[in-house]
Amino acid sequence: MKGFLVLITILPLLFLSSCSRGTVGGAAVGAGAAGAAYEYQNKRALDALEEDYKAGRITQEEYLRRKEEIKSKSLVY
Repeated sequence: MKGFLVLITILPLLFLSSCSRGTVGGAAVGAGAAGAAYEYQNKRALDALEEDYKAGRITQEEYLRRKEEIKSKSLVY
């Protein structure tokens, strides 16, 4: 999954290599912003998960399972 995310980030840059430097730079910034938004969603999901666990709405087993699921989708965590 991580390789797929990296490929999605880099592939548009390869297609834009014949364009001007400004366009390529803009594409890189856009890809970076999209990646940051994706990681922000993962952080929010982890925070909500931890809140549910502390409040007793989910078991420790469910907490650990879902935490690992979120971490497996993330490049940062």
